[in-house]
Amino acid sequence: MSFTIHGIGVSGGIAIGHAHLVSHTKLEAAHYDIPAEQVTEEIARFERAVHTVRNELDQVRSVVPAGAPAEFAAFIDLHLMILNDATLSITPRKIIETENCNAEWALQVQTDELLQQFDAIEDTYLRERRTDVIQVAQRVMKALSGQPGYVPPPASDSGRNLVLVAHDLSPADVVLFKQHQFASFVTDLGGATSHTAIVARSLNIPCIVALHHARQLVRENEIIIVDGTQGVIIVDPDPQVLAEYQLRQREFGLERQKLKRLRDTPARTLDGTDIELHANIELPGDVALAIDSGATGIGLFRTEFLFLNRPDLPTEDEQFEAYRMVLEEMQGYPVTIRTYDLGADKQIDDTARLAPNPALGLRAIRLCLTEPKRFVTQLRAMLRASSYGSMKILIPMLMNASEIDQALQLVEQAKRSLDDEGVTYDRDVQIGGMVEIPAAALALGLLTKRLDFLSVGTNDLIQYMLAVDRTDDTVAHLYDPLHPAVLTLLSHIFTTAGKAQIPVAVCGEMAGDVTLTRLLLALGLRRLSMHSAHLPDVKQRVLKTSLPDIRPIAKKMLKATDPVKLRSMLDKLNA
Repeated sequence: MSFTIHGIGVSGGIAIGHAHLVSHTKLEAAHYDIPAEQVTEEIARFERAVHTVRNELDQVRSVVPAGAPAEFAAFIDLHLMILNDATLSITPRKIIETENCNAEWALQVQTDELLQQFDAIEDTYLRERRTDVIQVAQRVMKALSGQPGYVPPPASDSGRNLVLVAHDLSPADVVLFKQHQFASFVTDLGGATSHTAIVARSLNIPCIVALHHARQLVRENEIIIVDGTQGVIIVDPDPQVLAEYQLRQREFGLERQKLKRLRDTPARTLDGTDIELHANIELPGDVALAIDSGATGIGLFRTEFLFLNRPDLPTEDEQFEAYRMVLEEMQGYPVTIRTYDLGADKQIDDTARLAPNPALGLRAIRLCLTEPKRFVTQLRAMLRASSYGSMKILIPMLMNASEIDQALQLVEQAKRSLDDEGVTYDRDVQIGGMVEIPAAALALGLLTKRLDFLSVGTNDLIQYMLAVDRTDDTVAHLYDPLHPAVLTLLSHIFTTAGKAQIPVAVCGEMAGDVTLTRLLLALGLRRLSMHSAHLPDVKQRVLKTSLPDIRPIAKKMLKATDPVKLRSMLDKLNA
């Protein structure tokens, strides 16, 4: 019987294949007491399981296929770091010893404690790193039960694709799946910034996450259609639907090939207006895909990955090497590096700082200003790297003049310390700020008078404006980039920045949504930064756009308040 399941499409395209169900071990363990004389052996059993998983990951790391995206190795290294971290490899042993309990229970107790801390994190990218903790803990749990960490898919016939259906997938699994023929990932868990999504985008294959019950409803070997663009899977389609999607798949493939030809074509509208299209990256390994997609710069390099899942802080040299690598690979194209956007609830030392509402708490620049030594260390690393390319520094979540002034003073402090050491750097490096808080957007003069450029983080800006947590399934439907207040505020930002002659970019999800490209251009935006996978589609839309033709429609949209009329006008804008 045919049926559909809806989720979050994180990598576009259409895949058709046979379902292969990936085994999944839930973090559920029985609790039983261990006699005192057997505690030592129980601890040894736990240590053997950790050792087994470490060997598994080392083995996977050694067989990363040649030409595989750099993310593969980086994510496996991340899982090794999590496994080797004392919070997962040492603390359960202490729980076994103090509570005389079985190893499985100790592991679950400690994992649950870690997950509670991740659940409190506001930043979407950081919060979804909880998935990596779960995946590593699951591997240890499997090892404790004697199960293998990985079950390969069946041998596939020539031309027969596999659709991997899983509750969740780890990067290590993906590396091994790389050795087999597969067409798509679909998972019950995950989000747009989960590692599964990042890997799927890097492979340019359709992927849907957050399907919730696919692993339970889909049967082994059933034919599945994955529409990554619409975020829907069709299980056991009837012949007519299958034929229709096979046609769509061929058309999509041809369109992808055509878009590749635009790689070196300047992003210029029909009326001759140049548009800058940059890429957002999370890892240095993302640069290759950005260049291949035709990006003329990195508009947002998130640096948080350097601080994740480790017991210590990254050194200045470690940060410097990461930044230098990106700058050198971009070969003179501009690279905007954002200072770390960690929350008060993200533990990067031994002190827990859980906030009741981390979205409104001590995070981003607020946290940086309370830890000036750490902040200056990152600024020194960035400044040192500035000698290797065209670099800009972006400061997140600025709200008032005091924060800007303090941040700029610390930049000057970092410069003086490098001067004292005789270290060269770009003395004219530009400093910009992210517009994420409505108050900053409404009082934009505070930023334009002090900074060299602005970057609008539409994800948080809309979230704060509408009081909607877009990661919460119960209210995510209320997250609306076309809300009249959102459009009015964006127009205000672009107009005000233009009058102040301050460059402004959008680096949130709106920039990568091709249905909103013409609207943003008509409102005055000239610089967009997005995930590399979205860049060819957006460039094509730019090339087919005449600004004089779309401005009148955009002006009418700014005056409209009816959601239905706004959608109708957007359709007209994109016709």
